[in-house]
Amino acid sequence: MCDFAASLNRLGLVRFAGGALLSLLAFTRPALAANPLELNFGLFGPSYDGRIKVCEKALGTITAQFQEKERTFWNSPLQIVAYGNIHEIAFRPWQSDNIPRRYCRGSVQLSDGAIHALNYSIIEDGGFAGLSQGVEWCVVGLDRNWAYNPACKAAAP
Repeated sequence: MCDFAASLNRLGLVRFAGGALLSLLAFTRPALAANPLELNFGLFGPSYDGRIKVCEKALGTITAQFQEKERTFWNSPLQIVAYGNIHEIAFRPWQSDNIPRRYCRGSVQLSDGAIHALNYSIIEDGGFAGLSQGVEWCVVGLDRNWAYNPACKAAAP
């Protein structure tokens, strides 16, 4: 390898390549700042409307997701058969630039006859890829993976 570098140096190729590189760098244009049309192109923030469904509209989604979770992950035949005392507990409880959420609470009766408390929120643009409203929910006593522990308090505002 040392012989190869020495032979290139004797032929003057190293100096020639270095000079060519310097001339290319010397004649390039300097970097320019963005023009006025490019300054904020595509950097618009989210535009939330705050139009979120009422609490009762999310119950079908909760029923389907609860049944799927219990069947798929916990091998349980439990299903929600009835809802009661569904009411809103908060709407946009934080400052107005946060993602709008409607927090709701109620109770559910399961297929085994047990009644449990339910905490859930409806989130604007919280569905798949932000294309629709999403629902986060927790049935007290059946948060088996402790996602909203303790006692589903993390699912409330």
